[in-house]
Amino acid sequence: MKLSNATLGRLPDSILRPRYDRRALRPGIVHIGVGNFHRAHQSWYLHRLMQQGQALGWAILGAGVRPYDARMRQKLLDQDCLTTLIELDPSGRSAEVVGSMIDYLPIEDGNGALVAAMADPAIRIVGLTVTEGGYYVDPVSRGFDAAHPDIIHDAANPDTPRTAFGAMIAALQHRRDAGHGPFTALSCDNLQGNGAILRQTLVSLARLSNPDLADWIDERCTFPSSMVDCIVPATGPDELALARSLGIDDAAPVTHENFRQWVIEDVFCAGRPDWDRVGATFTDRVHDYETMKIRILNAGHQVLANAGEILAVPTIAACMAHPLIGPFFRKVELEEIAPHVHAVPGMTPEEYVELIDRRFSNPAIQDTTRRVAFDGSARHTGFVLPILRDGLAAKTPVEGLALVEALWARMCEGTREDGTTIEPNDPIWPELNKAAKAARSRPRAWLDQHHLYGDLATTPTFTAPFERWLTQLWTEGCEATLEAYLGR
Repeated sequence: MKLSNATLGRLPDSILRPRYDRRALRPGIVHIGVGNFHRAHQSWYLHRLMQQGQALGWAILGAGVRPYDARMRQKLLDQDCLTTLIELDPSGRSAEVVGSMIDYLPIEDGNGALVAAMADPAIRIVGLTVTEGGYYVDPVSRGFDAAHPDIIHDAANPDTPRTAFGAMIAALQHRRDAGHGPFTALSCDNLQGNGAILRQTLVSLARLSNPDLADWIDERCTFPSSMVDCIVPATGPDELALARSLGIDDAAPVTHENFRQWVIEDVFCAGRPDWDRVGATFTDRVHDYETMKIRILNAGHQVLANAGEILAVPTIAACMAHPLIGPFFRKVELEEIAPHVHAVPGMTPEEYVELIDRRFSNPAIQDTTRRVAFDGSARHTGFVLPILRDGLAAKTPVEGLALVEALWARMCEGTREDGTTIEPNDPIWPELNKAAKAARSRPRAWLDQHHLYGDLATTPTFTAPFERWLTQLWTEGCEATLEAYLGR
């Protein structure tokens, strides 16, 4: 059955679908970055509220700012912006059609349609899922990267912006000039203090062209930090076939695990949906939840993925089942990551490691090592290196974290141990690959990437084990090196 408003009533009875009248929905949110994660997470929470007859004035307008977003836009428009979510659990699977998004704005140069939508006072929240590397943050200083070509363009051309942030600023100027209030800017990306980082990016960019507007944004807009969590694999032929096997012809179905979490700071200048009625948590302790999740789950992904790529292990679940990679993950997590994480209500760091172990080991989730290893230049600097710095400061063990970095350097050389090629998998792959090739004979060449490592490159308690591990990876191989770390 081709998915659309007209066919909702004819879907198989086993598939949940909207009980609300989608014709009655009115937009209240623009969300930039309508990928699989957003549709399985934020869109689902809103949909569940709508299933209770609430939040009908908070429907989502999807948006994107990159040319490749146009393809997804057309797929979703062709099925009335409906998405099939397929929950994968070892004990079975279930499906639900989510209908909280009602339109997808045009993708165009200058982002005129996006600016106009966000300038409408009916829009009270602008959400973003643009990846942790998409906020124009210097990876070492964590400050605003004013020298990036996209930022230079938007500062010089504020009326025809290239970035999501430039479009938000243009919309906020229209709102201020028309006497309308601000909107809340809500980051849903895996960044420590993502609200503060979003504020930094938006205000800093605005200040380059309009300092008065920058002050207004800083004073009037709100930027709640949030922690988001759900494992959502990429969609490929298998996922499309799975949807068809359930009786749905969906061009963009989403598979996901049977776990979701959304922890949000409750600072919304123009109101918000009552997401807490459907499982979200509003708290002033978002930082602790963020730290636990980013360090144990997101950094944990990097512990697994590079070793998995080197050894041609295709999925995260297969990495967890590997006789060396799985134990490597558990040892690094418990000995070198968990000590730098605070407990949150109802969960100790050690209990969270056990939870993540179970989630990563779910064989029904075909989450590829390649997807998880993508954009290591943002993920290692954002997830792994802060833990390493804390370990060095506290004089706790960092041997495993140094090995994680050595595995990344080995992976970026571009070949697996079985001789196959690792295709480019990072926005700065050419420079990573060049450094990795040089580091094969001179490990220090990898650390000479000071824009990634900063003063870590001159910290002997890190550089010594890093150089030793990388040398061993090249001379003895990945499995022998993991065995050495594990003491086998």
